Amino acid sequence: MPDLRVASTAPVSHLESLVDDYFMACRARGLSRSTIISSYGYPIRKLFLPWCQRNGVTELTQLTSRTVNELSVSLAESASKDGRVLSKATVHSYTRGIRSFLRWCKKEGEGKAALPSLPRLPRLLRDVLDRDEIDTLEAAAQTERDRLMIRILGDCGLRSYELCSLRMEQILRHHNQANLHIHGKGELDRFVPLPPVLLRRLERYIRSSRPRDTRREEIFISLRHGRSGDYEPLTPSGVLQLVKRAAYRAGIEKRVYTHLMRHSFITNCLRAGMSPILVAKIVGHSSLRMIERIYSHMTNQDAYNAMMDMIAATTRQGERPRPLAAAWR
Repeated sequence: MPDLRVASTAPVSHLESLVDDYFMACRARGLSRSTIISSYGYPIRKLFLPWCQRNGVTELTQLTSRTVNELSVSLAESASKDGRVLSKATVHSYTRGIRSFLRWCKKEGEGKAALPSLPRLPRLLRDVLDRDEIDTLEAAAQTERDRLMIRILGDCGLRSYELCSLRMEQILRHHNQANLHIHGKGELDRFVPLPPVLLRRLERYIRSSRPRDTRREEIFISLRHGRSGDYEPLTPSGVLQLVKRAAYRAGIEKRVYTHLMRHSFITNCLRAGMSPILVAKIVGHSSLRMIERIYSHMTNQDAYNAMMDMIAATTRQGERPRPLAAAWR
């Protein structure tokens, strides 16, 4: 007769049960499983909980300013999987995940804990592509499919996986306007304006160049049949490789990658005078925090040009520019 005794398991601590509840709340907020795992799962389960166990921390009230300072030092001295000391950017990312969990616990009435300090990060000057470089990059692509993808990345600011999953029904037309209905990060939908020239190119590609003997609904698919007997959808890594090859053929010495196209789009919009609020809406940022990071690499020349454009615009509208001293009153 089989042994039906229940195997003994280690009891789940209160902190561990709170972590499970927190991840459930993240899912309820619409965060994807991959985001939860990468941004919160590893730092909380693999770093924070083991540190609490080693230091006898069983309740949130034990996390005083002194103990969280020890936690911050422990994170800074942690090693990655290959044995190297974690970078400040990685420690910053892990600390943000832990702080988010502790803030959620406080909001849920589970006890107030001191928050570990975020390490100070240097402001990096992000290298971006200007409009001429994007044109050169597009011209160096070998097929119309590749040229269209580069143009959409540069003119619409999509993420690479959003481009790969783009389907024909996501092209919405209304009178003389067109938008891309994007299902973005965090399961948030947004509408991205599609320039008329790009719309016509997309329609021509779908009508004339895209393979017709396929059941795939994605706009951009492989150029040859795969193992399934049908064309395969493109992957973000595949898009990255084609962008890199185009950059090599174009002779662009900057490090070019798909997300750089998105950063370039945001930068070019801001330099053209577009409102940061509209830019955030187009690219799918829920707050202006990411836009503020993009601002960090914009130069004094950008600020000067924007100021001069504003003065010129108000002058053309018949308003006499006032002296700066008067404008500040």
